Formats: sequence, structure tokens, C-alpha cells
Amino acid sequence: MIHRKQGKLKRELGLFDVFSIATGAMISSGIFILPGLAHSRAGPAAAFSYFLAGCLAATGVLSQAELASAMPRAGGTYFYITRSLGAGAGTAAGLLLWLSLALKSSFALVGMAVFIRFFTTIDISFIAMGLTLLFVILNILGIKEAARFQVTLVVGLLILLVFYLLKGIGSMDAHKILPFVPNGWRAVFSTAGFVFISYGGVLKIAAVAEEVKNPGKTIPKGMILALISITILYTLVVLITAGVLDASKLDNSLTPIYDGAVAFFGKPGGILMAIAAILAFISTANAGIMAASRYPVAMARDKLLPPFFARIDKKRNTPVISIIATGVIMIAVLFLNLESLVKIASTVLILTFIFDNINVIVMRESKVGNYLPQFKSPLYPWLQIGGIIGFGFLIIEMGIVQIAIATGLIILGFLWYMFYGRLRTARDSALVRLLARITSKKLTRNLLETELRQIIRERDGIVIDRYDKLIEQAPVLDIDEQISMDEFFKLAASEIAPILDENSENIYRLFVEREQESTTVLTEGLAIPHIIVDGSQKFAILLARAKNGIKFPDSPVPVKIAIVMAGSQDERNFYLKALAATVEAINSSHFEKKWLSAGNERALKDIIIFGRKRRFL
Repeated sequence: MIHRKQGKLKRELGLFDVFSIATGAMISSGIFILPGLAHSRAGPAAAFSYFLAGCLAATGVLSQAELASAMPRAGGTYFYITRSLGAGAGTAAGLLLWLSLALKSSFALVGMAVFIRFFTTIDISFIAMGLTLLFVILNILGIKEAARFQVTLVVGLLILLVFYLLKGIGSMDAHKILPFVPNGWRAVFSTAGFVFISYGGVLKIAAVAEEVKNPGKTIPKGMILALISITILYTLVVLITAGVLDASKLDNSLTPIYDGAVAFFGKPGGILMAIAAILAFISTANAGIMAASRYPVAMARDKLLPPFFARIDKKRNTPVISIIATGVIMIAVLFLNLESLVKIASTVLILTFIFDNINVIVMRESKVGNYLPQFKSPLYPWLQIGGIIGFGFLIIEMGIVQIAIATGLIILGFLWYMFYGRLRTARDSALVRLLARITSKKLTRNLLETELRQIIRERDGIVIDRYDKLIEQAPVLDIDEQISMDEFFKLAASEIAPILDENSENIYRLFVEREQESTTVLTEGLAIPHIIVDGSQKFAILLARAKNGIKFPDSPVPVKIAIVMAGSQDERNFYLKALAATVEAINSSHFEKKWLSAGNERALKDIIIFGRKRRFL
């Protein structure tokens, strides 16, 4: 019996699982079929084209690694687009990504045909259908089971490819790779665009981010390690293949790695590489169904697809219906002649890289509260801008027909949103927040900050303690004009007295007396006034931001940050803990900048809560 509910997916994937999914998703036709075609365009420098393509892919990988570390949720790029650009764009992207990943996974299995013929004459469509059913069952049984299968495939595949490198390097003929750039550098760069799709699979891992342990660190490490490893592997494999095969043979080969192995190791070497190719296509398909099935889950959670897609099997923690639906799409494609749609799927994949770069720019520039990635893309924003321009050229290279069809599908996605999703959901986006910043108007309801707040708590395993609860309940003074210390203490006393069940004049007096004993200004611009009140089991915190400063007598610099504490004598131990927690938050990265630029009272509280790592219960 299957128990269904809309719920959370379980975090079960570690670093090597992430590496294996990303690696297995990349290695397929890009290395086992395309090198011959690439060599016919650029000559031996095709190896450098693969390296350049990997460098271009890095712009998207680094951007997505940042997004995944900030928002580790099922759905990957769909989730990021929806939160940055809005639900309409997210709906179109989510549907396209789901279908394109399923399509490419299906064609990965069909692509095995050229290697399967070495072992059997069974129709490839039936083999592919059987494997698809196997992947559906594996993924239903659990993400961990599917990941173990992926790890096994990838380990076997990498061993065989390393064997190819070690055996092939000694058989290279330098004359076969000279001249290195026979067709000019323009051909090298255009070929980089041609083989770029070989790296597209690396982004699949973000779709299962919700199922990764410690995602803020594990996903960036796994993605970057996978991209570096595969870039080096591709470059060396293509270079060695060019060095062992005659150009005339390599240029016309659709099985270049197989032919290369036969050249230096005979028929047994060719069989080993055929096995490696089959493992590669299988691993790509398995990673594809794993990633693709998470898109309908994320969309259904956002009410952009029917809710049954979001149902999670309580026993296995897997989205059964979404997995089955993805499998059905893959099987249907097997019996259709849709080769032109593979180019459209490739176009969508390139668009994914573009949107990930755009998403990072929008999320950062909107200054949306609680966007707190644990990994930040370097060289911002130049890396993102360069990536967008580079991928833009690749989109143009795909041809007007593919661009037109992809545009038509995007329009259909928007129509689905207009007539289905828009009627069922209301959502803020970082783009609206950015427009609000530009126009100085309030256009959002802070729904995005609320969602990101919950994501951070789940990502970091934050358990709300007493200090957090006090911060949540704390009154906030947001003061625009410069005021004196006495004026501030009167304001603070009037806010905090009702919480302590005390007279505000008495609280004001205690603040003044405490300040006369010794200043509570700890550093330039920061004060933590604290007093002891009568009674028992009393404790309160007040937060204050004074953009133009509070003039404390003993401070040469006006105080802009004030954290006020008041409690009874029996709360002395808790006061020390609260003070330590406050100091930890204040010492967090860029605290003052965040505090002074926070958009509202809720944002000020979040800066304190998420600025501390240790909790006491």
C-alpha cells in the first residue's frame, strides 16, 4: 500500500552521490559520439574546444551552486526562476525543463544503439523501454537506491576511461596532432559551442537539492568537482583519440573512443569502450529521470500543477506519481521520431545556464532579505554577464527553427500559468523587489522573505531556542533622526515596560543609572544597554536601529545599533547566554552593513537570528 502526502523529501545524498549524479549526467554522447564530428571541424584543437566549453559551463555551474546553496529545494532552476523572476516565467521554465530532461534521457538510451549492436540484435527501443522501467522502479524505491546504482555506474565508467587514458597516451603519434589548429581559431571557438551540450548534465543535481545532506556545502563542492574532473577527462580523451587515429578515420567516426581503443589495444579494448559507452548512456538516463521527476513536484507545491504531482510516499520518501509520469514521457518518446526535438531540448538546456546567471544577478541586486547563500559565485557580476553573452551566442547557433519552437513552447507555458497557476497561487519575486528598489515603492508582501526564512532554518538545521523566540517577540525602534541618549532611553522604556510589567519611568531611571556606572557602548556605533529589574522570571529584548545615530555622552561616534536587554536577577545565567548570542550575531559577516540596509523590522530580526550558529535549549 502506498501512503501519500504532500511533504518533504528526505536528505540522503552525500558528496560522492552528488558527484556521481552530476558526472554521470554529463558523460554520454558528448564524449562517445561527438569527438569525431568536433575533430572534423577543428582538427586536433577539438580537445581545446572541449576545454573552452567546460570553462563556459563554469559560469552557469558557479551561479547555480550559489542558488542551490541558498535555496536547496526540489526543482532546481524552476525554483530559482520562480523566486527571482516570478511564477509566470517559472511555470514556462519548469514545464520546458521537465519535458526536455525527460526527452534527453530517453534519447540517451536510444543513443546506445550504435554500441549495443556489438552485443545483441534486439531492437534498441525495447531495451531502452526495459531500462526506463528499471529506473522508474529504482527511483520509486528511494533516492538512495537510485544514487547507489548511479555511483556503481560512474565508478565503472571512470575506471574504464582512465584505463583508456593510461593505455592510449603511450600510443600517441605527435604527427597526428600537428598542426594543432589546422582550421583556425574561429573554428576552435565555434566547435566549443558545438560540444558545449556535453556539459549540460551538470545542472541536473540542483533538481534534487532537497535530498542532499548539508546542501549549502555539499552541492557546490560536488558540482565544481564534477565539472573540473569531466573537463580534464574530456580534454585528455579527445586529445589522445586525435593522437592515435588518422584524421580521415576520426573525422568520419560516430564511435571515436571505440575506434581509438581498437587502434591501440585491439578488439578487447574496443569492447571495453563499448561497455563504457553503454554505462555512460545508462547513467545519463538514470540521472535524468531522477532530476526531471523533481520538477513537477516543485511546481505542484507552488500550485502551478495539480497537487497529486507533489505527493510523497511516506515510507520511501519519493514522489511516486511524478516519477511514473516522467517514465511515461520517456517511454512515449522512444517510439516517436523526434530527433529535431533533441535540438530544442538542447536549446532549453542552454537557456537554463542563461537563467541561472540572470537569477543570481536579480537575487543579489534586489537585496531580498534572507537570501543567504553559503557559497557565493566569484567575480560577480562579470562572470554572470560573460556567461549570458557566451550562452546567447550558442542560442543563436542553434538555429532560427529551434529558437522559434522553443519560444512557442515558452508561450504555451505562460498560457498554462495564466489559465491555471495564476488562479491558484500568489507569489512575490526578487524581480518585483528589484523594481520596488528602483521606483521606491512597496510592491511586495514579503512572502519571499518568509519562504527563504524557513528554507534557511531547514538547510542549517536551526532549532528555535528561547533567545530566538525573544527576538521574534522583541519590539523594534527604527529611528530616522539623530536623538540623544535620554530620548532613546525614554523610547526604549515605553516599549519594554509593558513586557516586563513595570512602570516606564522606573525602567528609564534604571537605564540612566546603569549608563552612569559605566558606558554600555561596546564598540564604535554599537551599544548593548542592560538593566536588572525587580521580580522573577522576567526578560525582554529590544532592537534599535538609528540611521543618523544616538548621541551617547561617552561615545565620540553616534550609536547606530542598539540591542537592549532587561531581566530579573534570577535570569542572570540566561542574560549571559543572550549576551553571547548577541555578540556572535554582531560579529557575523557584514553585520553593520546588513543592519543599516535592512528593509523592515522583520529583516532586522532575521539578521540577528541567522547571524548566530550555536543554539542553547
